[in-house]
Amino acid sequence: MFSLMKAAVGGLTGVCRVNGHQQGPLHCHLKVLVAGLQTYEIPPDYSDVVLPAKPKLKFVNKVPNLKKPKREPKKLRDIQGPTRGADSFTQGQYGIVALGGGYLHWGHIEMMRLTINRKMDARTMFARWCISGPYKPITRKGLGQRMGGGKGAIDHYVTPVRYGRLIVEVGGKVELEEVKHILTEVAKKLPFPAQVVSRESLAALKKKHADMEQNNQNPWTFKQIVQGNMLGIRRVVSPFDVHHCGRFSGKFHFPGRV
Repeated sequence: MFSLMKAAVGGLTGVCRVNGHQQGPLHCHLKVLVAGLQTYEIPPDYSDVVLPAKPKLKFVNKVPNLKKPKREPKKLRDIQGPTRGADSFTQGQYGIVALGGGYLHWGHIEMMRLTINRKMDARTMFARWCISGPYKPITRKGLGQRMGGGKGAIDHYVTPVRYGRLIVEVGGKVELEEVKHILTEVAKKLPFPAQVVSRESLAALKKKHADMEQNNQNPWTFKQIVQGNMLGIRRVVSPFDVHHCGRFSGKFHFPGRV
C-alpha cells in the first residue's frame, strides 16, 4: 500500500524537506492539491433590496398637458453650467450621468425606455426616470416661408439637461457588469456626452474635483485672477464665467480646470 502511494506521488523514494522539517511523501502530495484551490469572494447581500410593483420605465407623454401652450424664447441658459438638482442617487445603484448640456427630444426618451425595458430582467432589477417629460417648446416656421412675420408655431417639446444630472437610474439585485452594457448602449445615443456611473464612482468623481481644488499647487488660479481683476480682465469676462470660475463654456464642461 505504501509503495503504491509513493508511485502516485511521482516515484519519490525519499522524504521532502519544507522549511527545514522532514515530511513524508504523502504530505507533499497533499500540499500540491491544496495549492490549486481558489478563494472566491462572498456574493453581495441583497436582503435589504425591495423591488417596486412596477419595475420598468414609465411611458412619457410627447406633449405636456397644457390648456394653452405658450411660445418661449430660446433661453440657452437652461443647458449652461452645472445642474441644480437630481445629481445624486435616490433608489438605484447605477445610472447615466450627463457630462455636458443639451436637449432631450421625445425620441431620445422613448429610445431609452424601449432599450432598457426590453433588455432588463424585471424579476431582479428596476429602473426609474430622473428627468421630467418634454416641457420646453421649440418653434419652427414652415418650409419656404419668408423672413419676418413674428415667431413661428410650436413644432415640438424638449427636456433641457445640464452637466452632472442623472438621466436614469437602475437598481435591484444586480451588479454593475450585468447592466453596464445596457446603459452604455443608451449613453452612446444621447445628444450630449454621458457616462455610466455607480454610487461609488459618482462619489469618487465629485471627490476628485474637490481634491484638485484643495491640492492645487498653481498660485494663479482662474478665480484669483478674476477676483483680483488682473490686467482688467473683468471687462471681457462674463458674470457666468466669474460665478463658475471658467469651468464651463456654454453647455461644455472643462474637467481639468480648477
